[in-house]
Amino acid sequence: MAPLKLSSKNLSQIASTAGEHKVQVPSYTRGDAVKEGIVHVGVGGFHRAHLAVYVDQLMQKHGEKNYAICGVGLQPFDAAMRDALGAQDHLYTVIERSAKGSFAHVVGAINSYLFAPDNREAVIAKMAHADTHIVSLTITESGYYYNENTHELQSEHPDIQYDLDPAHETAPRTTFGFLYAALRRRHQHGLRPFTVMSCDNMQKNGSITRHMLESFARLKGDAAVADWIATQGAFPNAMVDRITPQTSAADKTALADTFGIEDSWPVVTEPFMQWVIEDQFADGRPAFEKVGVQVVKNVHDVEQFEKHKLRLLNGSHSALGYPGQLAGFKYVHEVMENPTFNKFVWQMMQEEVKPLLPEIPGVDIDEYCRTLMGRFENPTIMDQLPRICLNASGKIPQFIMPSIAEAIWVKAPFKKLCFVAAAWFRYVNGVDDAGQEFTVDDPMREELQTKARAGGTKPHQLLSIKSLFGDDLRTDERFLAEITRAMEDIARDGILKTLEKYVD
Repeated sequence: MAPLKLSSKNLSQIASTAGEHKVQVPSYTRGDAVKEGIVHVGVGGFHRAHLAVYVDQLMQKHGEKNYAICGVGLQPFDAAMRDALGAQDHLYTVIERSAKGSFAHVVGAINSYLFAPDNREAVIAKMAHADTHIVSLTITESGYYYNENTHELQSEHPDIQYDLDPAHETAPRTTFGFLYAALRRRHQHGLRPFTVMSCDNMQKNGSITRHMLESFARLKGDAAVADWIATQGAFPNAMVDRITPQTSAADKTALADTFGIEDSWPVVTEPFMQWVIEDQFADGRPAFEKVGVQVVKNVHDVEQFEKHKLRLLNGSHSALGYPGQLAGFKYVHEVMENPTFNKFVWQMMQEEVKPLLPEIPGVDIDEYCRTLMGRFENPTIMDQLPRICLNASGKIPQFIMPSIAEAIWVKAPFKKLCFVAAAWFRYVNGVDDAGQEFTVDDPMREELQTKARAGGTKPHQLLSIKSLFGDDLRTDERFLAEITRAMEDIARDGILKTLEKYVD
């Protein structure tokens, strides 16, 4: 039987003809029967596997009708998502894969989609509408125009300068241009500000968003709106987690063959998902806790969960990604199939990372570590190492170096962490152990490669980059000796032979 094109009119047939591979479809009403309480900027794979899934569960299981999602695309490349979703009534399929099998469900939480280059005023009007209570974001780190050195808005950036020009007030380019224009309109109309909810994988994502938007408003010369945002606005900090690889043509074919659905842009993900969010909302929110979201009191609580995730999950991803690619592997699960790598990651988490982490009431760190190992070993996700290795200059200083710095301070073991750092120092050269060149996708690539090649098997050149590394690392003799030893061994013997020295 030919696969059915995903659409509202085909939902009942999709649910009834999937055979042994049942597909869950929305049973709730959509369209004009619901209010679009959330406007989401940046409808990519992660959003559609995370926030939209939580909202879908609220609508499906709890009858939520006030917080359907209006998706927004700001960039020209978002036209592809506009077209894909528009052609199938804004429905899409989430495929959860694990060693136990695959499960598919159709998500209907995205009720409509606005493509800003088509009509920028429509986006501003939608955000400013009284029904909009939350504007959520997955715009990647670059979309925040955040200077990591000064912690200020990149006000000199051409995009920000364009939006600061009064001539472009009703036709902005950046997220902050749209947020400001919509909030200014709400302020004029006597409405409460909507909550700006960052869902990007950034530390203190809410606090950064607040500061960048307030700074933008003050640069516009609008003190009244800036003060209103500062005193009445809400920007909850959050920690998000769900592995979501890029969708491939093979994924679409498998969906059609296994589940009988023709979907132009499904999402493939893992069964696990987590969201910890600070309970700071300006104009109401859905009952997220009903569907498993961990709603916590303040930013400190978020940071405790975030530290666990950054140091254990993301740190372990670094331990798999950079040395794994140097050793010639392509996928995360392939690295985990190597017994030495598998043992190394577990021992690094248990011996060097876990002892430095805070205790969180109700959280079993050992169980979390075991869950991570299972996620890394999942052979069905096909998570590619280049995705893990992307933009490492923004990751290593968050995921690996803080554990090393704390270990220096308390004189704790850090040998395995130093191996990971040394592997990255080798990785930035862009040549694997077999002499094959690969692309280092990093905004600091030129500087990193220049330093790495000048330093050879010594870490000092790379450690001199003050935006990445602190004086505590540059001046600690124990750390310098350990990372130098690892760099020399990797250069001489390669990753796999060197790795054997780091497992018990």
